[in-house]
Amino acid sequence: MVIPCRNERVTIEGLLEALRGQSYPAESMEIVVVDGMSDDGTREVVRAAAHERRPPLVRLLDNHGLTVPRAMNVGITAARGAIVVRLDAHSVPAPDYVQRCVTALDTGKGDCVGGAWTVRPGAPGAVAGAIALAAGHRLGAGDARYRIGGNAGPVDTVPFGAFRRETLLRAGLFDEDLTVNQDYELNTRLRTAGGVVWFDPAIRCAYFARPRLRALWRQYWRYGRGKRRMLSRHPASLRPRQAVPPLFVASVVGLSLAAVPVARARAPLALLVGAYAAANAVAVTGMVRRGADRRAAALAPLAFATMHVAWGAGFLTGLVTGRGVGPAAGGSSAATPRP
Repeated sequence: MVIPCRNERVTIEGLLEALRGQSYPAESMEIVVVDGMSDDGTREVVRAAAHERRPPLVRLLDNHGLTVPRAMNVGITAARGAIVVRLDAHSVPAPDYVQRCVTALDTGKGDCVGGAWTVRPGAPGAVAGAIALAAGHRLGAGDARYRIGGNAGPVDTVPFGAFRRETLLRAGLFDEDLTVNQDYELNTRLRTAGGVVWFDPAIRCAYFARPRLRALWRQYWRYGRGKRRMLSRHPASLRPRQAVPPLFVASVVGLSLAAVPVARARAPLALLVGAYAAANAVAVTGMVRRGADRRAAALAPLAFATMHVAWGAGFLTGLVTGRGVGPAAGGSSAATPRP
């Protein structure tokens, strides 16, 4: 198991315990934590786990490059196992997670296999709850099966993929120029080469979403900027769910500017905003009917708008400037497959 992280003191201990409670034989696993020089106590937690000397063994490696793809490549290169399972310090895998990943690979389901997220709030409170609700809803996640569920089968990407190590080496590992979208880009290369990315809803993992709207905005802004950079390598990989936010943002901005001098632009602007508000209302109603906290559901439209506008604006900014997200400080494992 390779885990990129940086300053994840709050969640890394729970992840390590979840991995030590896996149904897969502990003596056949190793946990490789590749840390971006954390200064919040993360390294001390990992070192303490490593010193326990009970299987699965824990190893702490340094990531001086401070990016997720660099951390993954360091971990993959150092890994001794034939199978690499990429995990996230913000996650807690189900007890049979590793076993199901290995079984899917052994039975030839795919070259990369993964499963579904159960998105949980990253902190107490209605705002964090709203962000978790939005991140796991179709309006926020589009048709991404790993977020909204679905049948087992081939997909574009999965979170926290499991691979045979030889597959990763043959593919050329992760692209270290991409600090976001690197999982999606690697899976695109695998699929282009004839490989299969396999989704199995029985492979389950809890994922802790961003706790605040400001953090959510930064996250999705980077996703949008990073998608433009990734598309410069794989233009055919753009999916409808990814095109909708920038089209929405461009339309709202364009119609708003036109509505001042041109009265006829006000009607389509009102129609567009009204349709978006209606979609949010339907989503919130469905959340409440399924038993979601009413305060969190009421705030979900703020999370939806943050995700959509930040992603769309980030993408458009990258498109206009010709620049995406390049290498940047921060080795947080939060950069995982995204909408």
